[in-house]
Amino acid sequence: MLRYLLCGALIGAGAILPGVSGGVLAVVFGIYRPFMEVLTHPRRALPKYWRMLIPLSIGWAAGFLGFAKGIAAALSLSDAVTTWLFIGLIGGTVPALFREAGKEGRRASSWASLFLCALAIFSGLFYVSRVVHAEVEPSFWWYNFCGVLWGMSVVIPGMTSSSIMMALGLYQPMLEGLAALDFIVLSASLPGMFLTIALLARFMNWFFRQHYAIAYHGILGFVLASTLVIIPTSYTGPGEIALSVLCCGAGFLLAFCLARLEEKNAC
Repeated sequence: MLRYLLCGALIGAGAILPGVSGGVLAVVFGIYRPFMEVLTHPRRALPKYWRMLIPLSIGWAAGFLGFAKGIAAALSLSDAVTTWLFIGLIGGTVPALFREAGKEGRRASSWASLFLCALAIFSGLFYVSRVVHAEVEPSFWWYNFCGVLWGMSVVIPGMTSSSIMMALGLYQPMLEGLAALDFIVLSASLPGMFLTIALLARFMNWFFRQHYAIAYHGILGFVLASTLVIIPTSYTGPGEIALSVLCCGAGFLLAFCLARLEEKNAC
């Protein structure tokens, strides 16, 4: 129960951190496929997974809404250290994800999926974060658009919605609105997010059933590429570099141990 509570909090927090996909974290923590089953076949899946969903939902709400203020404060104190913490969390799950992707074998199509998806996500994120500089005026409909992006990042692993919001100048207003529990922000973004999840869940569940190895190797490519894009390149001094290394190592160990715990429970 505590493990699912913590995983839910990390997934919720990951959804609002630039460059991190909540869907990817759900996959590497072994939560993605049960979540898709609940959305597509609730009558069959709820009796099977309800014990997991309760702490997971509470943790997700705490991470998505409650951690918004903390993440905003942490990013303002040290963007590099906070980002390295999440890089460590992602890195710690890569070994488990690689093993999961190879459960049904690794064919040429699997490796092609990995490299093509890595190239696509790296090129897209690089373009959005380094080339496009267009900003829009925050409004109800733009907040609804942000909710749609968040929903896509949950259902489509590797989809890093926060990076797109930053490129459009929407990330900071959204984060501040969530931290303050602003009614306009919540009423616009949350319905858009849940509707997007409901509409895309069935397709993604079918794709994973029919093309397991291709789907998981594609996600692995998403993980590796999106992690490379968000690596910080500027630091205030040696102290920040040392703290970044420590936080990255701590995040790696935490995620690695959680992944190993999931494997033991599965056995």
